Amino acid sequence: MSDEQRYAVRCRAAYQQSCTDVVLSHSSALPFHDAPLWGLDLADVHLTRVDRFSGRREAGICRHRGELAEGDVVDVHGVLVTSPVRATLELSTLASTESAIAVANHFLNRGDFTPAELRERYEQSMANWPGSAATDLLIRLADPRVESVGESRTMYFLYRHHFPKPVPQYEIRHAGRLVARLDFALPELGIWIEFDGRVKYERHLRPGESPADAVVREKAREQHVAELTGWRCFRIAWSDLADPARLERRLRGFMASVAAERARRVAS
Repeated sequence: MSDEQRYAVRCRAAYQQSCTDVVLSHSSALPFHDAPLWGLDLADVHLTRVDRFSGRREAGICRHRGELAEGDVVDVHGVLVTSPVRATLELSTLASTESAIAVANHFLNRGDFTPAELRERYEQSMANWPGSAATDLLIRLADPRVESVGESRTMYFLYRHHFPKPVPQYEIRHAGRLVARLDFALPELGIWIEFDGRVKYERHLRPGESPADAVVREKAREQHVAELTGWRCFRIAWSDLADPARLERRLRGFMASVAAERARRVAS
């Protein structure tokens, strides 16, 4: 099994062996909602006590004391877990903002809740939780248009390094027909950013298409968009996000190059 699958088994075992009434919460609710676990600490199983007695941590199990409101708990295949909106807010108090945003965007894009519902649940009773200082930032940055962990990390990278705010899933149309949907567009700068992950070249293969065919198709798509818009494309991969300082230098250099090229065209 993968690390994520082993973690899900541990979560179920801790839930079943608990001597008190509990629900799986925080990161431990995520496997049961088919949510991403990227960047999360999977050392502990997180349980929230229903009886509201004080929590404790021992033997790899962290029991939380929390007030569960109506709608905060759902049954998933016989296991009680906190709802997607509750689990997202819980996670924001423990995990990095980057990891929590990937989870929030996943649920928002899937339609489990809306940005307004996320904000409303936070303001109802969770605004004063310990560790919730980062939650407001999470709510402000989360965007239902962002479709994957890689895109979420790219968006967070742009925010952390003070780049202009991009438009996710920007539509390019020609003669009334949708030509392409760009991961992130910066129309005023004449560029767009694509996150290149395995999903793009493997999971979304067309019938009879190989990954190599998908790469060729993506290159043709890029050329077509460039011809229609006059923009240039900057691609980001997982390895780039692992070295944010180098990526920042590359992107700023790319933006400067595009700006100089546009200035030369205007001058001529």
